Amino acid sequence: AFGAALVELGRINPNIVALDADLSKSTYSAAFAQEFPERFFECGIAEANMVGIGAGLASAGKIPFASSFSAFVINKGFEQLRVAVAVPHVNLKLVGTHSGISIGEDGPSQMSIEDLSLRCSLPGCVVLSPADEISMKALVKRAAEITGPVFLRAGRMKAPLVYEPGQEFAVGRAIQLLEGSDVTLIATGLMVAESIRAAGALESEGISARV
Repeated sequence: AFGAALVELGRINPNIVALDADLSKSTYSAAFAQEFPERFFECGIAEANMVGIGAGLASAGKIPFASSFSAFVINKGFEQLRVAVAVPHVNLKLVGTHSGISIGEDGPSQMSIEDLSLRCSLPGCVVLSPADEISMKALVKRAAEITGPVFLRAGRMKAPLVYEPGQEFAVGRAIQLLEGSDVTLIATGLMVAESIRAAGALESEGISARV
């Protein structure tokens, strides 16, 4: 969904450029590279360098989307994100894929559970954590409209559809998916679908859960 949305964005805005850290087939930015080779920058296995290049492109008026696994781009690139992106408030869109523990059999070195807290600790950074294909496609476009740093977080596994086509997404505002009177489940990303499943399990026990 991210790759498809990025290509659509590239077709309507020539200032959109993409960077990747030798993982474009996994992050799906390869689709952008195929259609816009002159606007794609392969940075190799060097996430910190990629963030610096992205900051430079943003400072030159481009709208760069830099993608890699969250575990690599946030942890390896944090100093550059802090000094070259957050503090000067440049217009870099960082995309972290394979987030959380959903990467599974690849093991803990590839997993990222600290990416949200690290990115949220930086000043002026918008964090978007889509729950499904519909929200991802919408939020890629929304990220391009926001002036300033954005972190777009994606999982690995196929996610159930949570939203209906045409759903509006406002940054900083929650969306209520289920009504309930006993308990409220608040979730983001892949855990939204899990919370809907949990609400169904709770209902069978007579507990009304809002999601």
